[in-house]
This record gives sequence, C-alpha cells and structure tokens, in this order.
Amino acid sequence: MNRQEFIRHSSFLFMASQFHIPTISETNWAGNLTYSAKKIVRPTSIEELRKEVLAAKQPKALGSKHSFNTIANTTDTLISTSKLNKLLSIDRQKMWVWVEAGIKYGTLGLLLDQAGFALHNLASLPHISVAGACATATHGSGDKNGNLSSAVRGLEILKADGTLERWEQGNPDFNGVVVNLGALGIVTKMAFAIQPKFELSQFVFENLSMNQLKDHFDEVYQEGYSVSMFTHWENKNINQLWIKKRSDAKNIHPVNRYFGATAATTHLHPIKINSPINCTDQMGVAGPWYERLPHFKMGFTPSNGAELQSEYFVPRKYAFQAIMAIEAIHSIFLPYLFVSEIRSIAADELWLSPAYQQDMIAIHFTWKPDSKNVMNVLPLIEAALDPFEVKPHWGKLFTMSPQKLQSRYPKFKDFQALAKRLDPKGQWRNDFLNRYL
Repeated sequence: MNRQEFIRHSSFLFMASQFHIPTISETNWAGNLTYSAKKIVRPTSIEELRKEVLAAKQPKALGSKHSFNTIANTTDTLISTSKLNKLLSIDRQKMWVWVEAGIKYGTLGLLLDQAGFALHNLASLPHISVAGACATATHGSGDKNGNLSSAVRGLEILKADGTLERWEQGNPDFNGVVVNLGALGIVTKMAFAIQPKFELSQFVFENLSMNQLKDHFDEVYQEGYSVSMFTHWENKNINQLWIKKRSDAKNIHPVNRYFGATAATTHLHPIKINSPINCTDQMGVAGPWYERLPHFKMGFTPSNGAELQSEYFVPRKYAFQAIMAIEAIHSIFLPYLFVSEIRSIAADELWLSPAYQQDMIAIHFTWKPDSKNVMNVLPLIEAALDPFEVKPHWGKLFTMSPQKLQSRYPKFKDFQALAKRLDPKGQWRNDFLNRYL
C-alpha cells in the first residue's frame, strides 16, 4: 500500500464520522469511533424492530459495540439489539438452544449452565453479543474448537423489506448467512449447538522460549481444551502460556515446568503490570466452563479498557514462520503495544470465516490508544504476514486492500451474490461494506 492509499484508508477508518454531523454521541467500546448516526433506537420486540427498519433508509444493526472499525457505522439509524436478549428455548432432542440476537455470551453461559448445558467455546471476553460476534467470526482458542459462529445451527434475519427469513443447518446458503458482516439484514434469533456442561481448570506458565515452538507448536496447543500464548515480542519469549483443561481430561495433573516455562505462583493478567482481579480464576482451580473459557470476568472491565485491537489469521501450517516474521519487526511496533495473544482455531465451512476449510492461528494485537501510530504500523505487519495468506479480523483494525482481502476467500463472489439477492437495494450497506464488498 502506498502512502496516499494508506492516508485515504486511515481516514476512512478513523474519521468517517467527521464527514457527517452526528446527532448522537454514541461511541464504540474502545472510544476510537463516534458513530455517525442520526439516532439510535433500542426496540424490545420484533414488531418494534420491523417498524424502525421500515422507517429508515440506511439502517445498521448494533450489538455490544465491540468492533474497532466502521463495520457497524451508518449516517442514518443505528438499531441496537441490546434489549432483544432472551434465551427462548432449549431443544434437548436436537441439542440446540434458541436465543435472541442481543444476548451476551456471559449471560447465555450462566443460563445454559443452570440448565445443565454448555457451548463448545467462548471468546476471551464474555461481554460480547452473540449475533455481532458470529457475524464477524469472532473466536476463542482450541485445536478442535471452531470459532463461535461454527456452533450456529439456525438463524432468523429481518430483511430491509420487513420480512423475516430463517435458515437452519443444511438449508441452501446456510454457510453464507452465518458470518454475514451485517450485510444481509438484522439477525433476530439464533440457534447454537449445545452439549452437557463441563468444568475447566486454568494453568498459567511463564517464559516459554519461542525456539520451543519450532518443534513443539502442536504439542503446546494440544495440551489443553483451550490454549493461549501472550507475548510482548521481546527476547523471543512467550511471556505467559494459558492452558485451560477439562476436569475430566487424562492429563489434568499440574506440572511445575513445561518446555522450559515455569508454572506461575500467583494469578496473572496478560498485561503483567495490570491487576489480575478482573481475570478468570487460574492456579488450577476448577470451575464451570463459562467462568474459565473467557480470560476476563463478566462483571469487570474487560481486557485493559482503553485500547485498540487488530488481529490476523494465517493457516496453521505457517504458524511458526508467521510468528517469527512478526518477531523480526517487533521493534517497529513495540512502543505502541500492550500485548499480543496467539490462539488456534479449527476449520469450518462458513464462507466468510477466516478458518474456511483450514485450521488457522490468530495473532492478536492489543494496542495502546494511539490511533495515528497504530495505523502507521499495521501495513508493515500485514506486509510481514502477506507470504502466509494472511486475513484480518473483520471487526478490528486493518489496512489490507479490498482486492487482496477478497482474493483470500474462495466463496467471496458467492457471498456478494447472496447479499445482492437478500438486499437488492443495498439498504444495509455502509462505507465499510461498500469498500470491501
């Protein structure tokens, strides 16, 4: 990307709202974007939702506001699903749970656990809404765990003409509508696969040499049900290794050393200078799945709070090479970084999922709230990862060109045709979708 392209794209991400005078002061979770909407509404029923959709020219759905770019922005009406947040039913025969789109994973986890059930995985934050997370292919970690959208078994969408359309797994185009980027309509209901509830214990190790990853990457990520590595990219060191093990696993017994890393002797925050009080319990203490799979507790400020985020996916076969490519340029971005997290995601069949038909690793960057410098270093990170077929997270900061991004998705043209069919007048489009679709 040349300098002029970068400046234009940076302006798109961070200053789109300045081209309009918003009549609301609503910001996203990070505070780096003030939405450009004329108004925001929070319907409490499908009837209210339909009324707002039909009255708006260019509406957009708004979930828990955790996207860091303009994917959910509009200059017309923002329609929040925050009050459409109920667990609707549990189908014990199919092992599905139907929920309203605005329910948060932390709330759903508690309700499911009380009923004796669990989801297959959770993201690091339980504060996010189910529809928004699945629309952008948000994920947790685990060699055998697909991203959160891979658990979707059914969904209902309210289209721009006010009609509802419903899909279930096996229906034509189902794999296209799940990771939908908000381009098809407002998701009103979703069904997720469930399983019997289970417990996990979380173990943390410190100072794992990156050199160990060359020959032992698979062993590390197969050690637990969910595994995350945190690094500051200094001294070729993984600062913390978080291993979440099911309580019924054969290898549940803790060890003091793991490939040279030493077991933590106290609870830790991924950003070590921060207090671990808002982190989920560690030190091998067993607890319910919904309290161990996330890194942060539902009742506390998630992550660092004031931050920006980027994340990049590369095929699992390139894991070590991609990590070393980032390590080689770490001095360029280190002044602006809080911490990075490296996770694994199993393959799925969803058209716009970064893990479409291949296992992936995700390299996540939690940035200091320094928009100018962060946007300056993202093209350099993307260039370092480009040989490894890199894809960005749909809801986080990136500068990749639309042409290159589209080329990384084999089913992209199929999704474009699906969006045109379901939204022929382009009423769900915004600047972000116009650029990337």
